[in-house]
Amino acid sequence: MKRILYSVCIGSLALALTAGAAQDKRSERARPQHRTANVHAARPANTGRTMSAHRNVSAAQYRQRSYAKPRTSSNAVVKHDTGLRAVRERNLARNERMRERNFQRKQEFRARHDVEVNRDRNVAVNRTQNADINRYRNANEFRGRNNAAINRNRNFAINRTGNAAYYRGGNVRITNNWRGDAFRGQRYAAFRNYHRQWHDRSWWRSHYDRIIFVNNGWYYWNAGYWFPAWGYAPSVSYVYDGPIYAYNGWTPDRVTVDVQEQLARAGYYDGPIDGVLGPMTREAIAAFQADNGLAVTSAIDEPTLATLGVA
Repeated sequence: MKRILYSVCIGSLALALTAGAAQDKRSERARPQHRTANVHAARPANTGRTMSAHRNVSAAQYRQRSYAKPRTSSNAVVKHDTGLRAVRERNLARNERMRERNFQRKQEFRARHDVEVNRDRNVAVNRTQNADINRYRNANEFRGRNNAAINRNRNFAINRTGNAAYYRGGNVRITNNWRGDAFRGQRYAAFRNYHRQWHDRSWWRSHYDRIIFVNNGWYYWNAGYWFPAWGYAPSVSYVYDGPIYAYNGWTPDRVTVDVQEQLARAGYYDGPIDGVLGPMTREAIAAFQADNGLAVTSAIDEPTLATLGVA
């Protein structure tokens, strides 16, 4: 009986010792893991052991992240390739534009350079040629102008003397008599039917709506002609008593100025260009009419203006 009890006690003690040793080993194995986790969570400063544990954990995490394969899809790959292709095309287009711009700038620079070189060269080459050509041209032009001026003055002097001598000789004289076969036709009706009228101002104004004061006299407008309005002002006298044909409704003085200028160019008139239809102007008109086969009215009529090229 005692032996049985003794054996039981010894077995229980051995079992207890074995269980305690096993528990100590488990606590020792579990203790470093708990401390490492606490140290990694607290992050104490300047502890070599803790830093080494942290370094080991970080390296493990880094290796895990580095070796982990990213999950990609076919759409993402296609988009990435499309983006790269678009960037490459933009770069190519930009490079092409830069090449074209540089080429254009080179062309412009060459053109400007050529222009400057050619300008200097042309100036040097053409200076002599232009001088010779212009010297010859100027000489001819001066000679032509000088001859024209000399001939003009000579012809004017000859025509003036010859015409004056010829017409003063009695072949053509100033006339106010417009009766005869030479003055038939509608173009001479105003001269053929003209006769002097004396009326006061009120009568003239009641019968004609256009009356003007020109060359110290009053004229009224009727059927394309200007006529002296005798009696419109008692003190008025007229150098020429008769109708004056006017184109475009121009005033008598303006028409007379055109006639005087044309007669002066033709060598018939050398008096003043004053717009007054006086004896010198009428004498020149008569000479011109006789030379051109016109009826000699010694006045400004429609056929004379057409022949002079005025109307």
